[in-house]
Amino acid sequence: MHLHFTDEDEAFRREVVAWLGARLAGEFAPLRGRGGSGDAHALVEERRAWERALGEAGWTCLGWPVEYGGRGASLIQQVIFYEEYARAGGPGRLGHIGEGLLGPTLIAFGSEEQKRRFLPPIVRGEEIWCQGYSEPNAGSDLANVQTRARLEGGEWIVDGQKVWTSWAQWSDWCFVVCRTEAGSQRHRGLSYLLVPMRQAGVEIRPIVQITGDSEFSEVFFDGARTAAQHVVGGPGDGWRVAMGTLAFERGASTLGQQLSFRNELAAVVEAAKANGAADDPSIRQRLADAWIGLEIMRLNALRGLSHGERGDLAREGMIAKIYWASWHRALGELAMDVLGDDANRLAGAPYELTPLQRLFLFTRSDTIYAGSNEIQRNLIAERALGLPREPRPA
Repeated sequence: MHLHFTDEDEAFRREVVAWLGARLAGEFAPLRGRGGSGDAHALVEERRAWERALGEAGWTCLGWPVEYGGRGASLIQQVIFYEEYARAGGPGRLGHIGEGLLGPTLIAFGSEEQKRRFLPPIVRGEEIWCQGYSEPNAGSDLANVQTRARLEGGEWIVDGQKVWTSWAQWSDWCFVVCRTEAGSQRHRGLSYLLVPMRQAGVEIRPIVQITGDSEFSEVFFDGARTAAQHVVGGPGDGWRVAMGTLAFERGASTLGQQLSFRNELAAVVEAAKANGAADDPSIRQRLADAWIGLEIMRLNALRGLSHGERGDLAREGMIAKIYWASWHRALGELAMDVLGDDANRLAGAPYELTPLQRLFLFTRSDTIYAGSNEIQRNLIAERALGLPREPRPA
């Protein structure tokens, strides 16, 4: 993909920079750089207000078609926005899952009624979504989900458990992959339901991480209810719809993620300069390797995006997750080696972490969530390279 910025693109960039600069210097100044990975609990209500401010100003759902409330922005303009957002220190987005995953899924697979009901509140930043995929015995193996739903009296009744559900305690809705056909196995008999979180049949148990935060939760469905029409693509079509959602996960916002990585790398470099670690040839080489790896990541993301938003994962998209997860985990390890003995000293009692300590601890999870490295290797081998499937239990 060759990025060429037209005069219109540069005018768009100036508009983005001006708006972010003004709002993040005013009432939302405390949000700069907050709410990212390992910092999920920071200023949640203020970040809810930020979502609404973004929606009011037209900075949500940029790539969505205009008829669904988006700007119909070009891919290049989306790249510009996400990179400038990260460069400005924009806070972690509470609306990311609704905007980046559920919204595009509904546009592609949803009914007109579902689009009318659920898309506008996402555009306005008013409803927060979470994703109900992983289970205790079906983490990266989505086809093994055991959460079940049955249609009864015009409603789906949902029973089961999900785990590692990001932002569950702050979400209004969850899209849940569950088994709706009795006796079905693997990817057959699955459905993709839209389930309200604020009801008696939903119990949320936050999981305390080693960072001290609880970005993820266990979610228990015990007779939770949702309307019969809140199934996306039709009963039994859950696998196809879920795979579509995973394809949208590799969208333009990945470029913003990578600029956040660049900000973290810059912090590691500054620490190395400040304490003299940069004088160590091995540290200097690792810093250079990290910079090179980040450039490769960006170029591969652009290459993958140049295929357009497809309903399946292009080869470039399939290698992206294992690459960035491994790179980011290595950056956390490099940060600790740069800090040396200071890596073991907390910023304060009882458990106040420095930003680089938080980076290291959180990145230990990168190669596990959203598909572990082991599962990613299987996907690459079988789906991208066409190698024989790994033997499955009989």
